[in-house]
Amino acid sequence: MAENTDTVRGRDTAEDRDTAEDREFDDASRLSSAPEEEAAEPAAGEPVGIGVLGWLRWIWRQLTSMRVALILLFMLSIAAIPGSLVPQESGESALKVDDFKARHETLTPIYEKIGMFHVYSSPWFSAIYILLFVSLAGCILPRSWQFVGVLRSKPPAAPRNLTRLPVYTTWRTGADQEAVLAAAERVLKRRRFRAHTAHGAVSSEKGYLREAGNLLFHISLFGLLIAVAIGHLWNASGTKIVVEGEGFSNILTDYDDFSSGPFFNDDKLKGFGFTLDSFDAAYARSGSQRGTARKFQANVTYWDGSEGADRKGTIKVNEPLEIGGSKVYLTAHGYAPEITVRDGRGDVAFRGAVPCLPQDANATSQCVFKVPDYRTKDNGREQLGFQGFFAPTFGGATPKGMVSQFPALDFPALLLTAYHGDLGVDAGTPQNVYRLETTHLKQFKDAKGDPFRKALRPGEKFSLPNGAGTFEFRGVREFANFQVSEQPGNGLALGSAVLAIAGLAASLFIQRRRVWVRAAEDEDGTTVVEMAGLGRSESARIADELADIAADVQAGAPAAEDRQTRESEEE
Repeated sequence: MAENTDTVRGRDTAEDRDTAEDREFDDASRLSSAPEEEAAEPAAGEPVGIGVLGWLRWIWRQLTSMRVALILLFMLSIAAIPGSLVPQESGESALKVDDFKARHETLTPIYEKIGMFHVYSSPWFSAIYILLFVSLAGCILPRSWQFVGVLRSKPPAAPRNLTRLPVYTTWRTGADQEAVLAAAERVLKRRRFRAHTAHGAVSSEKGYLREAGNLLFHISLFGLLIAVAIGHLWNASGTKIVVEGEGFSNILTDYDDFSSGPFFNDDKLKGFGFTLDSFDAAYARSGSQRGTARKFQANVTYWDGSEGADRKGTIKVNEPLEIGGSKVYLTAHGYAPEITVRDGRGDVAFRGAVPCLPQDANATSQCVFKVPDYRTKDNGREQLGFQGFFAPTFGGATPKGMVSQFPALDFPALLLTAYHGDLGVDAGTPQNVYRLETTHLKQFKDAKGDPFRKALRPGEKFSLPNGAGTFEFRGVREFANFQVSEQPGNGLALGSAVLAIAGLAASLFIQRRRVWVRAAEDEDGTTVVEMAGLGRSESARIADELADIAADVQAGAPAAEDRQTRESEEE
């Protein structure tokens, strides 16, 4: 009596797995970036060794291996850390870099020699970057070519002995061989297997998206490197402090600080601008979050192009405004006291709002006012400088200055010390607008010979000693610090990152597997159906999937016992 087997049998002995893997996953299973070559025996009289060409070939194989690519990727991530910890000349304002150098006099010469202030353009960072670029290219090209070859080829023919495969099932049926194979091919194609029938068996394969996802992941990394290169070579970024009621135009001379990539042309700056209409800030008044900003936005009127219409917009933290392909970010906020300085003859020597540099969370700010064009009462020429502190909510004075109790303008006050002499602005050397060089200045003295210091509220003024002039604190306006950035590679970087995640997910969760169905007529007139499956990884999914396929195929080619039982019931 013929034996019928209707259950899926799973085999996981080492000998069976090794034999099946070696025999079945031939060219498709060996997708690798390194081509296999047979070692040639040295000819008689030739020196033993691989030679210069052999060494170059070995270096290329190592460089284009996936192991080295991962090592270089790890090295690149480690090399990028100093760029986040140390102020960068290309990405940060000169003020931060200068401040770091002033506070670290011992480290500064060492950092300058090894390029810590321009990490992303340093030779050692560029070397890692270029090696990774070449390594990925060497990995992707051969793998892509091999994958295309696998897609163009048909699934491999059924092995001679299906029982040696890890997952196997068999049954007998009264359906003829052609009907069984047709039913099997139809079921496999409906389950999105690539299938074809040859030599009494159906060969099928599924899961090509696993290798496609792997390639997509590496191609996306390659695209990410290109995006970073584009962003570094053609980027442009600048900062500008704008006081309420004043404006900004996107021209080089209107920036406080500007940096760009080596291939960026300053003449290509987009023609746009904006005016800061007002700044809205609200702070928590009580609780543990007292003083924390609840609302922080700049209200602007902007235009794009010389003939562009005015439009209203708002700029918030992490919510930039895009104008003309550039993004305008809000990076800081502060206060700008409005002052009027009159010289010894009573003429206005300076009038305007001067931004002060915030020092703490309550907006205690350091202020410097420079008056380069000043005349004394006897018509002599001199320069004035005022240095002090501004507190939006005055909370008392200390020997070093004054303290603010809250960041909002509840009780503003200004404390100043006055100097006269030479500011050094005529020497042609750039100066920090937040720092007063007192080398060639003399401090005003009061009648007792003490340093002349005054505290003012809005609307108040004081007279300088000896009829040197007056200083009036007229009011306070707010200012915002904006960063205008043009990053041409951001879109490519975002797209590459999304595709890399999709490719990684496909390579991790899609299983490569093959299924074969063989049908052969036995001596008793029944058809013996054999079905076997093979997966690229150890997983129970192939056994479950083979069982489902076998059940669908049996609907068109039922087992012999089931067919006899059904006929007897009909009779």
